[in-house]
Amino acid sequence: MERQDRPAVERATPAGGPHRVADTLGYLAGRWRVERIVYDLSQDRCGTFRGTADFVYGEPGAGLRHTERGEFTWQGVARPASREHLFEPAGEGAAFVRFADGRPFHPLDLREGHCVADHPCAEDVYRGEFSVLAADRWRVVWTVRGPAKDLRLVTLHHRMGAPPERPAR
Repeated sequence: MERQDRPAVERATPAGGPHRVADTLGYLAGRWRVERIVYDLSQDRCGTFRGTADFVYGEPGAGLRHTERGEFTWQGVARPASREHLFEPAGEGAAFVRFADGRPFHPLDLREGHCVADHPCAEDVYRGEFSVLAADRWRVVWTVRGPAKDLRLVTLHHRMGAPPERPAR
């Protein structure tokens, strides 16, 4: 697919370079509209996910619980889909992401407006590229390579409403 033929989620680019943020968790907190395209490069197929992502503060100093819910459509079949992650504080303005069961996933630091993180999973490697496009928009592109998978997942997040206040410690 040529760049101009790609959906808006693929064409979204920051105006004037990455948008820097002071605090990764503070930036992510709140509700986001989510649009994702999932490309299975080995089978030349793609699907879509549309839904919401909530990043909710837990106990003071504990970080955010990320809950994503929506509908995943693959080969014309739509199904409900959801997932959860934990975003913990990790130093001044950065975060560490864990799966819902507490297993480690990857570091995340959006202060410069861009972050790359790798996650090995069995023999496959997930590489995430996170880009803050604006105060109310960010994108993540996961590329998954290995013997079991050859995928590209492109997700665009649009803020819904004002971000919540961080709870006092």
